Amino acid sequence: MLQANASTQHASVKTFAAKMAFVLLWSGGFPIAKMAVGYAPPLTLLALRYGCSVCLLIPLFIIMKPALPKTRTAWAHACVVGFLVQVVYFGLSYLAFKAGVSAGVAAVIVSLQPVLVAALAPRLVGERVGARQWLGLTLGLIGATGVIVARSSLSVHSVSGLLLVIGALIGMTAALLYEKRFGVGQHPVTANLIQYSIGLVFCAPLALLLEDVHVQWTGTFVAALGYLVIGNSLIAITLLLALVRAGQASKIASLFFFIPPVAAVLSWLLLDEVMPPLAWGAMVFAVAGVALATWSTSSANPRKT
Repeated sequence: MLQANASTQHASVKTFAAKMAFVLLWSGGFPIAKMAVGYAPPLTLLALRYGCSVCLLIPLFIIMKPALPKTRTAWAHACVVGFLVQVVYFGLSYLAFKAGVSAGVAAVIVSLQPVLVAALAPRLVGERVGARQWLGLTLGLIGATGVIVARSSLSVHSVSGLLLVIGALIGMTAALLYEKRFGVGQHPVTANLIQYSIGLVFCAPLALLLEDVHVQWTGTFVAALGYLVIGNSLIAITLLLALVRAGQASKIASLFFFIPPVAAVLSWLLLDEVMPPLAWGAMVFAVAGVALATWSTSSANPRKT
């Protein structure tokens, strides 16, 4: 029994560490991408990001020889998740920036994703979402919104840009629910290779059609691209998929409420974007909301041994 408890605690620590690593890596993508877009157009940046990711993954795939999807259905599921995350979410987010939507507006809209997941999870993946989760999600949304309002303007410059961000929100929500319902547990190298191949196949032609693909190859851009490829694309996405498979979709999705506050802190550190006092107070709401929404009953009431 003691060994079982120790094993459970060890697994909980690993899960917590994975969640924190995901939040940091994903949040860092906002200021780093903002920095990188100053040196390359958005879709061109995405095409480079996916192309580099594929080039890194192919040798790993050859060396490790992970299993491929065994059926056409499994292939289709892997491709759908890749399309929703890499093309719809990232693609529409970057196009929204090009259309004039500020990063603050995009972050607020995307932070609504856990609410959509919680609302749709009971119907689509059979998960029960209680009153505590709804209260936590509401507090998280208030906190995330407060952070963004405190540090940036919420002016939307175009209806088309707003629709693009909403499309990105729907894309990530759909990806999480789809992965939870149809995910076949592919090896991370296989899953990522499929995802970034899909992203490259779609984003490269779009970049050629819609953008001037000129890139300023400076040291700063290369460093930013390296982070986006390794930290944001490979490690963060792998952690996200693993967490979704291991836990309830609505609880994992609520981690995204951490993204705006953490991204704001990293933007302050990396880009010298000042954090107003109101933003620090709003972070308390965001953290409290996430804790309330993700706190499991079993953790709160451990069984006696």
